[in-house]
Amino acid sequence: MMQHVPEHREIINSLIDDQVIDHYVVSMEIQTAWITMNAKNKREIKTYLSPSPLFKYWKIEVHELMVWDGQNYRLPAVQLN
Repeated sequence: MMQHVPEHREIINSLIDDQVIDHYVVSMEIQTAWITMNAKNKREIKTYLSPSPLFKYWKIEVHELMVWDGQNYRLPAVQLN
């Protein structure tokens, strides 16, 4: 499976560059990946991900998110000189 990783990463990087994927996180410890994507529906998500050579190994669960918040989405603190 590891021989497929470079091609997979090219596809993921392209989707990130195209602003389809916002976040891509992989845990080797539990062999799980989390991907935050922009898509209209579950079918579109599978269409985006299916070119990956790793797609056939995945069990995909899709959940629509209502809120995604964190420090990276806040304005930096103002520091007066």
